[in-house]
Amino acid sequence: MHMACHTFATSVTLSNEVPIETVSKILGHTSLKTTQIYARILDKKISDDMSDLQKKLEEKRKSKDI
Repeated sequence: MHMACHTFATSVTLSNEVPIETVSKILGHTSLKTTQIYARILDKKISDDMSDLQKKLEEKRKSKDI
């Protein structure tokens, strides 16, 4: 059960951009801290999020240049 929660929280939900707050509710946790124990942030997720941020910032910069 413990391993299933880790797998579900990390591989299934967070990797598919489900917010951690939603994952917390799905798992029935009353505290986000509890969910953070189960939900490990993967390096790929960090990389993807940073790429998305970079794209958004570039779009904002381009829209200001127009």
